[in-house]
Amino acid sequence: MTIDNMASAIDWLDHYIAKSVELLDLYADDAIIACGCGDGKVLSGRPSFRPYWIDRFERKPAVELIELEDWQAGVVAVSYRTEIDVVRSVLTFDDRTGLIVRQRCGPL
Repeated sequence: MTIDNMASAIDWLDHYIAKSVELLDLYADDAIIACGCGDGKVLSGRPSFRPYWIDRFERKPAVELIELEDWQAGVVAVSYRTEIDVVRSVLTFDDRTGLIVRQRCGPL
């Protein structure tokens, strides 16, 4: 089975733009989100992501894709516009499952 991380990154942004909690299904159970927006925070484990994403959907919704970059094997950078600013999220994927294991994000 071949995993297309670029397509998975687009799915991730599509769920974000749609404000869909199905976005959570794209993360591994033990994934980490390191968010550099605002005060910054680090979340560990998918169960802790739901409140984070509900807040992001309301306070910093994504509007459109700006750039998608294949940085290296298993790592894709997604730059997108929000209603507030431009953000880059670097998504690291598990090469066996195709799920996101780490996300680092912050304003550009």
